[in-house]
Amino acid sequence: MKRIKGSEALMEALIHEGVDTIFGYPGGAIIPVYDSLYDYQDKIRHVLVRHEQAATHAAEGYSRVSGKVGVCLVTSGPGATNTITGIGDAMIDSTPIVVITGQVTSSLLGTDAFQEIDVVGITQPITKWAYQIRRPEDIAWAVARAFYIAQSGRPGPVVLDFAKNAQVAMVDFEPEKCNFIRSYIPASKPDDESVLKAAELINSAKKPFALVGQGVILGNAEKELADFLEKADIPAGYTLLGESAMPTDFRLNKGMLGMHGNIAPNIKTNECDVLIAIGMRFDDRVTGDLNTYAKQAKIVHLDIDASELGKNVSVDAPVLGDVKCSLPAITEKLLPAKHTDWIASFDEHVQREFAEVIDAETNPQNGLLKMGEVVNAVSEVVNHNAVLVTDVGQNQMMAARYFKFKQSRSVVTSGGLGTMGFGLPAAIGAKIACPERTVCFFTGDGGIQMTIQELGTIMQEQTGVKIILMNNNWLGMVRQWQELFFDKCYSQTRMTNPDFVQLANAYGIASRQVSERTELKVAIDDMLKDDKPYLLVVNVEEENMVFPMVPVGNTITDIMTKK
Repeated sequence: MKRIKGSEALMEALIHEGVDTIFGYPGGAIIPVYDSLYDYQDKIRHVLVRHEQAATHAAEGYSRVSGKVGVCLVTSGPGATNTITGIGDAMIDSTPIVVITGQVTSSLLGTDAFQEIDVVGITQPITKWAYQIRRPEDIAWAVARAFYIAQSGRPGPVVLDFAKNAQVAMVDFEPEKCNFIRSYIPASKPDDESVLKAAELINSAKKPFALVGQGVILGNAEKELADFLEKADIPAGYTLLGESAMPTDFRLNKGMLGMHGNIAPNIKTNECDVLIAIGMRFDDRVTGDLNTYAKQAKIVHLDIDASELGKNVSVDAPVLGDVKCSLPAITEKLLPAKHTDWIASFDEHVQREFAEVIDAETNPQNGLLKMGEVVNAVSEVVNHNAVLVTDVGQNQMMAARYFKFKQSRSVVTSGGLGTMGFGLPAAIGAKIACPERTVCFFTGDGGIQMTIQELGTIMQEQTGVKIILMNNNWLGMVRQWQELFFDKCYSQTRMTNPDFVQLANAYGIASRQVSERTELKVAIDDMLKDDKPYLLVVNVEEENMVFPMVPVGNTITDIMTKK
């Protein structure tokens, strides 16, 4: 035990939790912490973002790729409120981050002091826990508890609001470790009866189909998933956030589910006799119209969060628990099976999608460059071994459809909240988490301009993110909806853009712009020749559409493949 300032105690507590990187932005109410951070630069790397929202997204990217808790440090008032979008994004996508906000001195709370705001009150609905530290004696306890809550059970964000008096006061500090909180049960042990019922349903199935969500990745259960699928010969589809839980070329991987997913898994969802949902939450973009979703099937649902079981879809065999435990428990009771004809029945839909969509998108013979061919070309050059980061919109769906994977934790995207501007800071966090991996960030001209100031962070940190900007001069996904469903009323979706190459050059980032198909391969090779940051602007077809598409509210099998 040693007597130190509260700000120094925070540093010691973070180091005790294994923190090596903080994304942040200083300000008046957090200056004492930054003053102490100065003396810990050899142990904790601080990444100075250009906006506090970016700190949260960078922490998300760091967490999603590394599997660790991402950490943000910001000041009070607007510094804290600027993190709200990222906190909400982390909550709905189950990403463990700890956001530390400065706060005015405790004696000023409730007086409308300069840059005072009720951070705990604002963030409680979108966090797993929000707590205000008013005494230095509470620092060790609060930090230990924050990290335990953030990464245990269903992960998510935690906020610690740190009053300035607690930062400057002295305390006899000793770090704590938290691994138990009364009344908080992060993961239940799978019930034997529910495991047996699930196994019996699967053993009786003639046409089983598995839906793989991010819970597999968060639970580090990729091997357990493969063993489960292989033993019972079960084909599987994946959600957007579940992508990379299975290698793209895994024989039982049948593609992405949902609105812009592959035809085969969507069709087969409504043909299977047993549907096994693994660590996914039956989001509306996956299910379409719930009144017509998988009505023919018995449903098994494995999830760590009891509130998800039966929330959107009635379940015949709910299995509560961490999939790292529940999957092998079920696998042990499965009979080895072969579903050769059922698996083969996916092929006709795969062939249809290739003929109607994929070939024209990834291998066009003429015309302007298409987004799908750009994504596919980059994936080929990196040998399907890079981390994919996306923004939100057409670029996101095209990247999810045409980028391929060999290992897990290779996809970083904003799923549930759909946050434009997420991608650039998230890519910075991902690259800092895994500097040895190539990080390819696909974005559109709309999304990148929401956090484009983070090019300054890349410049300062020399973070080797490869930015592929697919520029069509539109808010592309909204434009697509306007064309299909709003009688081509293109209200406020046309964009006049800056010269992105000159902008990148102003930040000292190498860049290039291409418009011709003959230039693409050379440009990609040039981008990937070293590990320095790079911006590749690709001018793509303005009216490029993301197909297949299930219109909002339609049955999941009502699939559009053309205009």
